[in-house]
Amino acid sequence: MASEWKKAGRIGVWASDFRFGDPGFVREAAAELEDLGYGTIWFPGGRGGDLLERIDLILDATQRCIVATGILNIWMHEPAEVGAWWRGLDPAWRERVMLGLGVGHALAIGEAWRQPLTKMAAYLDGLDAEGVPAGSRCIAALGPKMLDLSRDRSAGAHPYLVTPEHTAIARERLGPDAWLAPEQGVVLDSDPTSARQKAREQLSSYARLANYRNSWLRLGFDENDIETLSDRLIDALFVWGTPGTIAERLSSHLQAGADHVCLQAILGPIGTSDPETARRIWRELAPTVLS
Repeated sequence: MASEWKKAGRIGVWASDFRFGDPGFVREAAAELEDLGYGTIWFPGGRGGDLLERIDLILDATQRCIVATGILNIWMHEPAEVGAWWRGLDPAWRERVMLGLGVGHALAIGEAWRQPLTKMAAYLDGLDAEGVPAGSRCIAALGPKMLDLSRDRSAGAHPYLVTPEHTAIARERLGPDAWLAPEQGVVLDSDPTSARQKAREQLSSYARLANYRNSWLRLGFDENDIETLSDRLIDALFVWGTPGTIAERLSSHLQAGADHVCLQAILGPIGTSDPETARRIWRELAPTVLS
């Protein structure tokens, strides 16, 4: 299935502004990213709500690029809802949609949250029944069992907050045919102190979540790295510096087995929104990372 998604390009952009930003901004920025040459526009959807309508908005604003969710929270959207929306899409639009699926986090879901692998498998059963094809979905997979499910029942995997070393591990687990599209946080700032501070502010909320902690421990980091958000952890999970340095990290993922890397411009804590600064960063990076 990886070959089918060559249309996604090698580099995309992941940005929460496409999920929560003003619709006028979303239209303008999406069209600009396509013109710059980015292959895919990714946005989060963990809170539920009008996620599917946002996909429609970006599809309508663009002509070629893929629109991908990173992620559609499977606790927030029933398979029947997704299936009805999918069947209503123009067939040409369906070819430009990648539904990135994820199980979210126990802290956010509460008492209803149960074993993620079981929940995801049941959700995929529901999508199958609704006629949503396996080749148009991927799974936010970090550990080996979820990677196996990604390989067997979707186009592939969309790991988040990972390193090129994880990308190599994921490729080995997925085999040669699955699509692999990790996210990479980037800080366009060459000052070590300020760049790491932006990354640290972004990472602080994620460091409380068990799935990410377990992923980092499997990669060889220790509890002290996680508790202190050490420079070692920051520099492994984020890349900061010049466009050239950022391009090298993206290339490291591709060389490790990724088919596509989605860059996320890091501006500060989760929820920080500065759409015009983000657009400036995407423009500044494009000539180097897309060459």
